[in-house]
Amino acid sequence: MSHPLQLTPDGRLRHLLSMEGLSKPLLTDILDQTERYAGGRGSRGRKVPLLHGKTVVNLFFEASTRTRTTFELAAKRLSADVINIQVASSSTAKGETLLDTLKTLEAMQVDMFVIRHEASGAAHFFAQHAAPGVAILNAGDGRHAHPTQALLDMFTIRRHRGEFSKLKVAIVGDILHSRVARSDIHALRTLGAAEIRVVGPRTLIPAGIEAMGVTVFNDLDAGLAGVDVIMLLRLQKERMVGAFLPSTGEFHRDFGLTKARLAKLPKDVLIMHPGPINRGVEIEGDVAYGDQSLILEQVEHGIAVRMAVMAMILGEDVRREA
Repeated sequence: MSHPLQLTPDGRLRHLLSMEGLSKPLLTDILDQTERYAGGRGSRGRKVPLLHGKTVVNLFFEASTRTRTTFELAAKRLSADVINIQVASSSTAKGETLLDTLKTLEAMQVDMFVIRHEASGAAHFFAQHAAPGVAILNAGDGRHAHPTQALLDMFTIRRHRGEFSKLKVAIVGDILHSRVARSDIHALRTLGAAEIRVVGPRTLIPAGIEAMGVTVFNDLDAGLAGVDVIMLLRLQKERMVGAFLPSTGEFHRDFGLTKARLAKLPKDVLIMHPGPINRGVEIEGDVAYGDQSLILEQVEHGIAVRMAVMAMILGEDVRREA
């Protein structure tokens, strides 16, 4: 489902809810803008005054220290004021509705909400009811979408491989419960990747996922043959109800990326993971931090991508007011 309310009438970002419905030129523009903030290692932590006077609220209904921290750092490096609200300790835990929470905080002159929620569609709900001039940025909703994770993944791939049109990418693991997988698939398709594979046990592959333009593999060695990028996913045991796997040990045996498996692949294959990593389950520790791994780079790029998105959504308002 695309989200036309993500865009202004002239095609700029108004909210960021999903990768669906965003054009290749717009995705490319976001990645280009990210280059402005990524820089080299010597430029880390540099603040710019673009969003001075703006207020960003991190409204997290699910715990996620790393994602919330990168959003906070991104907003602060743009000179915005940042408020972090852990919903478990707020009035919503006492029965306040989502809409009541939104309207109460809007009354405090908030410009952007960064929202993470366990229910698919929660960010879209907030965007539908947000006041004019209030932006919603989806930091992950249920199994549906995690757009800034997909953007930082695309940015990381582009920095190492440039053009997407010749790339073969394998997404491996718990596809069924993964909002990251869905967002990455949409982004890779939009940017023109040559082939997208999803690899995992049958119980963790959504029925009908081939309609998204992917090829399904239930054998890891076959699924990795000839690929340029391996995107591993965390086993999301907290989202599993029922017996999806006999054991994590069996999953590691059949679908874990080990040094032995990696040794059979070309030396320039790139390894990615959205984190947090389950060592000894989807990946061996030595592989996670080896020469072919981009996992720490992904974390670093997350700040730059989130700066770019915030700047593109709120920065135009700042320039008009200046």
